[in-house]
Amino acid sequence: MKLYVSTFAPNPRRVTMFIAEKGITGIEQVMIDLAANEHKSEAYVAKNPLARVPALELDDGRVLCETRAICTYLEGLYPEPNLMGEGFEERAFIEMADRRVEMHLFLGIANSVRHTHPGLAVLEQPQFPDFGASQGEKMREHARWLDGELAKRPFVAGERFTVADITAWCALEFARGLMKFRPGAEGMAHLQAWRDRMAERPSAAR
Repeated sequence: MKLYVSTFAPNPRRVTMFIAEKGITGIEQVMIDLAANEHKSEAYVAKNPLARVPALELDDGRVLCETRAICTYLEGLYPEPNLMGEGFEERAFIEMADRRVEMHLFLGIANSVRHTHPGLAVLEQPQFPDFGASQGEKMREHARWLDGELAKRPFVAGERFTVADITAWCALEFARGLMKFRPGAEGMAHLQAWRDRMAERPSAAR
């Protein structure tokens, strides 16, 4: 299998962290340079018509796109350690937590960065700085919500590490780098403590 990724992009990082947590080996990584528009090349668009990363090319030539779908596929191939839930009830609650983080925290960060950071202008034309600024504020609202959730439990989806923690970690690290967002500096002590614990996991290292 081949995994198409890009340096510093948060969605590919979610998949590579998922792979690291599972200890999966043998998947070739192919770097796609977003700044050079390699994701829009004829060869790559033939694999993923939406021109996004990541994408997982299977051994039979089919290409699986979208981060959550790729993780679901890998969870099926490599069920242990379990990261997406044992049984339908746990799977549903983990998916709820993961989707909440993805749609509200992760997406807000992505929108803010893509519309305010000059380095991403090549990927987002036109940029709308006011929209980006408002998304940065909304992201903080959801970060405060997550801070409250982490006051009640050790991990995003409950009592153990799951895919929801991977999504939240990659979102916050993207914000840490390009938005200079530090939860602890903004009164979110529980979110900061969780972030610092996640940073100690071997899968969090680049």
